[in-house]
Amino acid sequence: MEILINDTRTISEVQRDFSKEFPFLKIEFFDAPHQAEKSLPKSKMYAHDRKLAACRKQHINGKVKIAKNQKVNDLENDLWVNFGLSAQVFRKSGNLWIETSLTDSWTLEQQNREGLEMSPTHKNPYTEAEERDLTDRDKWG
Repeated sequence: MEILINDTRTISEVQRDFSKEFPFLKIEFFDAPHQAEKSLPKSKMYAHDRKLAACRKQHINGKVKIAKNQKVNDLENDLWVNFGLSAQVFRKSGNLWIETSLTDSWTLEQQNREGLEMSPTHKNPYTEAEERDLTDRDKWG
């Protein structure tokens, strides 16, 4: 898969593209460089509606190639080196999202499978959210 990176896209657009391929993972962007096996504080996390232009150190447009057998730390490094984006992958664990910083050497496929196994419903959270029509107030419960 490839994800388009340019200054006009928002963080949420990139996250949506990523989650279509890896529904039990999410990617977050930070205002601090990511260091291997270290967590970044939530206070440094960018808001999802923010444009990539405001988050990048390098304003080069292109596509980041992402493969299932790619290691998490390689993806995070590619985003930093090629686009100046500090990223961290998170994995679904029950009802929580946990940073993969201690398992950055795992592939994206391994991380996603672990997230599926740790999910109480084994449902794809991306598909489940798409199926709900949150604009219809009669369905709110």
